[in-house]
Amino acid sequence: MSLNGGDVVVSTQMEEAPTFAPCLPVPNIQETVRKNPLKVPERYVRSEEEIEKVLYMPHFSSQVPVIDFGLLSHGNKNELLKLDIACKEWGFFQIVNHGMEIDLMQRLKDVVAEFFDLSIEEKDKYAMPPDDIQGYGHTSVVSEKQILDWCDQLILLVYPTRFRKPQFWPETPEKLKDTIEAYSSEIKRVGEELINSLSLIFGLEEHVLLGLHKEVLQGLRVNYYPPCNTPEQVIGLTLHSDASTVTIVMQDDDVTGLEVRYKGNWVPINPIPNALVVNLGDVIEVLSNGKYKSVEHRAMTNKNKRRTSFVSFLFPRDDAELGPFDHMIDDQNPKMYKEITYGEYLRHTLNRKLEGKTQTDATKIKECGI
Repeated sequence: MSLNGGDVVVSTQMEEAPTFAPCLPVPNIQETVRKNPLKVPERYVRSEEEIEKVLYMPHFSSQVPVIDFGLLSHGNKNELLKLDIACKEWGFFQIVNHGMEIDLMQRLKDVVAEFFDLSIEEKDKYAMPPDDIQGYGHTSVVSEKQILDWCDQLILLVYPTRFRKPQFWPETPEKLKDTIEAYSSEIKRVGEELINSLSLIFGLEEHVLLGLHKEVLQGLRVNYYPPCNTPEQVIGLTLHSDASTVTIVMQDDDVTGLEVRYKGNWVPINPIPNALVVNLGDVIEVLSNGKYKSVEHRAMTNKNKRRTSFVSFLFPRDDAELGPFDHMIDDQNPKMYKEITYGEYLRHTLNRKLEGKTQTDATKIKECGI
């Protein structure tokens, strides 16, 4: 992908809000647990091979990089170097000193907990339609025989505001919409500054990556994991990498569940109170020609506590071009990925079940293409 000068022009025409992928309807796991907390339905049971217990390495969790966002956003060279190393070695890191009010983060946790405590009839007012993944329900279910994740979700496209679908934004609790709005505005600030920092470690001018996006889209997915009587039998969210540019996650401060693949092992991302977790998405892997990789991760459950995570995805417009930058290609690093529009890539990813990094493999030069 060549670097061209000039400003990016975004059309001001009225655009139809995008749809992303269909999903088969499946039972609500929170309601299933409420009715029978001792039983794990057969469709959720995983094999020992899928759980991969032998590869669980919690002692590595202390090595997950922690980056001072305040220093990073001011171009501190040491913090940029830490970012570069974190992106090369982990693809995951936590950020502190991000400037978001702690009270806002807690308010979102509290009001979302109220939403998930509503009756199933009330939550189903915002159920996902059969042709899209916005609303309350589940994603990435493409087969009636597919083993399911121990998770319910609320998914909203937040930015740009013209793409919002108000029918999926819950009216109850009363403060939910305003709190999501305030939190997402802060995530937008953090995310765009992160992308600017990534542009610098790419060896580009600060705003090149943002310009390439044409316009940054931002979605919010709230994952709700109820307790499981036999957590060793289930997975909260199947291993996968994200189709985003970057993903920013707010975890519960007192419940561990997120795990990242590191050197073939599963390493828990232990929560740092009030920190945000960041992981690179497939967009960064493709643009960097594999120098920085999106990394497989998953979520696990536990027996005694419910867990909620707030996952914000930042990604390009559908018509943005995706492919390696020219300066990332040389004799030692031949071109690995094909050119593709982001919309084509995203829908290829969302129209299949979660399955590791099969979507990025499909875009590689020597693999079967999309």
